Amino acid sequence: MTQTAVRIDAQAIPPHSRHATIFATFAELAPGQAMELVNNHDPRPLFFQFQNFVPGQFDWSYLEQGPETWRVAIRRTQAGSAYDGGSSCCGGGCGG
Repeated sequence: MTQTAVRIDAQAIPPHSRHATIFATFAELAPGQAMELVNNHDPRPLFFQFQNFVPGQFDWSYLEQGPETWRVAIRRTQAGSAYDGGSSCCGGGCGG
């Protein structure tokens, strides 16, 4: 059973710290817990960062897919080393 621990509105986070904040929140989740991410565009670049930084530790499920609101449940599937806060650049497409 998945427990949603927190809901994050990405637009409410300053762009320069958006991805770092999302990864810090993910790091606080216990296995089985999830966070819900809300955004105004598809956060697909963030999905690829999750694959790179925390492979095998998450499950990504779209709850709503636009066109104005995107909602994603990001569930921690297992404990592991967390993202270390390095570059959060996704190429500029996400503003973060």
